[in-house]
Amino acid sequence: MLHTQRSYGGSCVAPHHLAASAGRDVLKQGGNAVEAMVAAAAAIAVVYPHMNALGGDGFWLIHEPGKAPIAIDACGPAAGLANSDFYAGEASIPERGPKAALTMAGTISGWQEALKVAASWGESLPLSTLLGDAIRHADEGVAVTQSQETLTAKHLERLSQSPGFSDALLIDGQVPREGQRLRQPRLAATLKRLASAGLDDFYRGELATSMARDLETLGSPLRLDDFHAYHAQQVTPLHVRLQDATLYNLPAPTQGMASLMILGIYERIKAAEPNGFDHLHGLIEATKRAFMLRDRYVTDPRRVPVPLQQLLSEERISAEAAEISAEQALPWPHEPAPGDTIWMGTVDSEGRSVSFIQSIYWEFGSGVVLPESGVLWQNRGISFSLNQDDLRGLAPGRKPFHTLNPALATFNDGRTMVYGTMGGEGQPQTQAAVFSRYALHGMPLQQAVTAPRWLLGRTWGDSSTNLKLEDRFDDRLVAALATAGHDVEVLPDSFSDTMGHAGGIVRHPDGLIESAHDPRSNGGAASV
Repeated sequence: MLHTQRSYGGSCVAPHHLAASAGRDVLKQGGNAVEAMVAAAAAIAVVYPHMNALGGDGFWLIHEPGKAPIAIDACGPAAGLANSDFYAGEASIPERGPKAALTMAGTISGWQEALKVAASWGESLPLSTLLGDAIRHADEGVAVTQSQETLTAKHLERLSQSPGFSDALLIDGQVPREGQRLRQPRLAATLKRLASAGLDDFYRGELATSMARDLETLGSPLRLDDFHAYHAQQVTPLHVRLQDATLYNLPAPTQGMASLMILGIYERIKAAEPNGFDHLHGLIEATKRAFMLRDRYVTDPRRVPVPLQQLLSEERISAEAAEISAEQALPWPHEPAPGDTIWMGTVDSEGRSVSFIQSIYWEFGSGVVLPESGVLWQNRGISFSLNQDDLRGLAPGRKPFHTLNPALATFNDGRTMVYGTMGGEGQPQTQAAVFSRYALHGMPLQQAVTAPRWLLGRTWGDSSTNLKLEDRFDDRLVAALATAGHDVEVLPDSFSDTMGHAGGIVRHPDGLIESAHDPRSNGGAASV
């Protein structure tokens, strides 16, 4: 049985233990929650390359006690050349390779903006300290994880066709085995450059020039002008008010609205006990209502048909809840998209909290590793449609739809909770499982994360869109869900990667910090 970790000096939760340790070590040196998160984000871009990279996007929620949360959108838009002419002759945007690398990488600018927010909190640690663990891991090498080995082997045929992938992420031309040492010297040099020249070098310095040249040479539509024009931005988070807490998440282009709506609906139809039919059925049906609205409204922030906060009004949420049958499942023909991501959380000794998510979309993103910098580039832009008139139609400067959505809650009793997961379509569902178990049904935090989970739809490249359950659920519950009309599949795993890698941190008013990590990942909760 895993137990909730407790401490008073701070905590970092991440799906890889080396990233959690990097964040914890910054906290031990007097760094704040944002600085700890930058250290963890840099480290995990090295040690978990199948899940995220410097060439991806990120989103932040930052909370300082007594103040409203701050959200940062570090999503890169489509290149200036990314239009229908560039993709002439293509039925859809290629999923891998240089043409899939069509959106700017926003995550480094997000680190930069978050550090600006934290600059008023006191003396700042140097970038060389924050990036130190990441540089060391890239230089000296890291032990390959089982999931990296598995996903490399699964997609090798396609990924090996992407420029730079084999040189950077295979070992002697072979799939790296679990436990083998993987060194990334070019990435180490890039991180050293960022530490010395500053994070802005990624967009307006020597690094930007190098990456833009490589991308153009390889066949991507990205150009140096796209780098120069990009800045992450602070945005107003969406929120939903529950009886005992206020929940926050990111606005468009993320699916944060859906995450908030699921829990808003569920509170109105709440089960008497957790983990039974009423709990699962209620959340699954709430998910369907939220996803239908998400797919109707969420796109580039400038093109959202209605203000998303309006969809989170008490009246609208109550109306959606009233559509749910307590006994019968709504037929579900939904076609979701896969995605691979990491979520991490930090809390420092002053109670400042960060909920952060970073992604390259599919595992290994576009598969393109830039020859000079060693940066792996995302393929988030494949979520665009080549029909410009579609809600998510491709056009230069538009932001792609994002499954990413870090979550944060402030409770009436003074607690603050950061929580989240990777897993594409599964992110809002796992957030709902973890939060409802802990906050609405009183389960201990670690048990709320560890308990068996479900997924409506697909993630990690699965083709089926049914309701998947881990095999620890009671057979009678599985039968009851099937009888209600759910298309149920019981997975062979007790702790399945399909369910994402979740985590959470709760800070109590007296300074007690509770941390939980997911046994489904290579992660940990590293506390001070």
